[in-house]
Amino acid sequence: MTFIGQSTRRLEDARFLTGTGVFVEDVNVPGQAIAQVVRSPHAHAAIGRIDTGVARAMPSVLGIYTYKDIAGLGDLPCATRVATVAPMIVPPRPALANGKVRHVGDPVAFVVAETASAARDAAERVTVEYTPLSCVVDTAAALAPNAPALWETGNESYRFQLGDKAAVQAAFAAAAHVVEIVVVNNRLVAAPIESRAAIGTFSDGKFDLFVTAASVHAIRDQLANDVFRCAREQIRVSAPDVGGGFGIKNCLYPEWVMLLWCARHLGRPVKWTGDRSEDFVSTAHGRDNRSVARLALDEDGRFLALDVDTVAGLGAYMSGGGPGSSTNAPAAAMGGGYVIPAIFMDVRAAFTNTAPIDAYRGAGKPEANYLIERLIDAASRQCGFGRIDLRRRNAIASFPYRKALGTTVDCGRFAANIDGVLALSGHTGFAARRTASEADGMLRGLGIACFLETARGAPDEGAELRFGDDGLVRILVGTQSNGQGHETSYPQIAADLLGLPIQQFRYIQADTAEIAEGNGHGGARSMHMGGAALFAAVRQAIEKAKPVAARLLQTSPDRVVFANGCFAAGDRSVDLPTVARDTSLDTQVWNLLGVVTFPNGCHVAEVEIDPETGLVTLDRYTGVDDYGTVINPMLTIGQVQGGVAQGIGQALTEHTIYDPVSGQMLSASFMDYQLPRAADLPDLTIALSGVPTEANPLGVKGCGQAGAIAAPQTIVSAILDALAPLGVTHIDMPATPERVWQAITQARKRL
Repeated sequence: MTFIGQSTRRLEDARFLTGTGVFVEDVNVPGQAIAQVVRSPHAHAAIGRIDTGVARAMPSVLGIYTYKDIAGLGDLPCATRVATVAPMIVPPRPALANGKVRHVGDPVAFVVAETASAARDAAERVTVEYTPLSCVVDTAAALAPNAPALWETGNESYRFQLGDKAAVQAAFAAAAHVVEIVVVNNRLVAAPIESRAAIGTFSDGKFDLFVTAASVHAIRDQLANDVFRCAREQIRVSAPDVGGGFGIKNCLYPEWVMLLWCARHLGRPVKWTGDRSEDFVSTAHGRDNRSVARLALDEDGRFLALDVDTVAGLGAYMSGGGPGSSTNAPAAAMGGGYVIPAIFMDVRAAFTNTAPIDAYRGAGKPEANYLIERLIDAASRQCGFGRIDLRRRNAIASFPYRKALGTTVDCGRFAANIDGVLALSGHTGFAARRTASEADGMLRGLGIACFLETARGAPDEGAELRFGDDGLVRILVGTQSNGQGHETSYPQIAADLLGLPIQQFRYIQADTAEIAEGNGHGGARSMHMGGAALFAAVRQAIEKAKPVAARLLQTSPDRVVFANGCFAAGDRSVDLPTVARDTSLDTQVWNLLGVVTFPNGCHVAEVEIDPETGLVTLDRYTGVDDYGTVINPMLTIGQVQGGVAQGIGQALTEHTIYDPVSGQMLSASFMDYQLPRAADLPDLTIALSGVPTEANPLGVKGCGQAGAIAAPQTIVSAILDALAPLGVTHIDMPATPERVWQAITQARKRL
């Protein structure tokens, strides 16, 4: 039986499609109370008197808590530390604001009542005296000398530098061509279909957090080590089905701390469900940086050096994974899949009066790939090179290739991806399609861009197999699904390796009481890290079973061969379930695996633009990608298409806007923040053509972030190609109709 490589339909879809999935909001614990958060309406203000008297006296109110009640708790930690030029400044972040609020939505008080309506009513009656302070919401402006300071130490948290600056300077001095661009990676709201929610319980001296989260072991450890300062065995963190996360559910939030504290304080469970408005202003955002990037080329168009100067936004506080998105993560992918002998990056990170930034799908890799692909298109325009030929000429072709910032790409098919996507997208017919669009008064453009993902996330992962008396084999892995299809793909791996029907496997995840260790979700790591751990567990279980099978077959272990679910010696055999009933084959491994894999590909998009309104219509989208060995092609393509849709959103519609004076979030609902709709998307054609990696025994590379890494530059490339006849050479994301129309209008004035 072969399961790896088969497009098996998702086993978990049955419960989702029939409405029997279980999410936090579906669960109610006997005796639970309900919490409501009192949040700051100001972006920056000093907190004066907090009057809770009227609210406390309201019916069904159990308690109202402010910072003075929880002053003994530790602060929320920043889990990501980076080798910066000077020590990174991580200001304190208590679960409730202490003395000041620093962004709209900052939690000030926590109200607990018998019912949701009582909690909401009481929260509205809490009176907080604020003294408004000047705010700054623009990242670059926050580093200006006279900017309002969020912290006594100022607004700069760190400066990160990596690469050979002298080599880069020398290459630029000798270059035949130098291209420079200034680009913005717009701040994004992740907006998963399920907003954040949790239930906190305290019983027999132990905490229990039931939460819509995606890295339960990390959250447990931070709660134990940093906040409650207790043994981690005293805290259980578990998650049911999770309705999307894209990275922003991996970190610790103030509400998780308060739910556990209140459960202990009140002696009863406490539940909180954030509404969509809260999600916009209090859940971590993604991206938010501005870069000045320069590319040096020789007279033949060979890349010589890349220099990148970035100002990265952090928001008001340092979220758990925030620093990685502008430092180590983009560094691993900087320069994309191209040969660039010298690279230097210089990053300054700033606090602003906005929601904190954390890892969001791709987390640094979209930014790095966007830079190099925009630079290549600019070099093509300014220096007279063909943009397709320029990519082919500089693509990595010899492996292993050690990139200038230290990562080593072990394999790939970079130039072949370009050729493949041009053929699949019907590139030869583009000229005719452009002519037809022009006849209709429209502008048509074709964009092409490559991407290089670096997949691993946290190193190392655990896996466990449990063989039950019921004949089922339970798979426990420390990674976690929040929509990716792990309940199908992990059983596919185990069924293939153990030679058993896929129906005999059950996947268990996201419970620190069940799973000893795990590094959770993030970095497209699940199949690379978790799959490798499962492979190791299966191999261990088979080796453990061989002596037992030899005894049952009355032979020596060295004569026993395992294949297709059976142990055989000559013409005698015994199947794996029989061996497992005789002796426990339960196996647990912690697999040490620190290497990175490099998913890669090339995408092509075609857009049509109405010059009278600036409306951009995405007409075609095609990708040819290399994810190594593919466990389930259908799930892989679905993952990539989902990421592409998010990348399209960043490129065309999604715009997080804060008022520069008041600091109010002006795009704080779906009335003003536009996610791409089904009508905005054409068929997303993705072809898989992989080169298996030797970085793990399965040969997989990971695919979860790729679409969001590839799509933004592909879309912008197509838009600029359409506008090129008018002389438009730059546009920032999102390319909304207003921005495109303004670019067209200004270009016509210059003509």
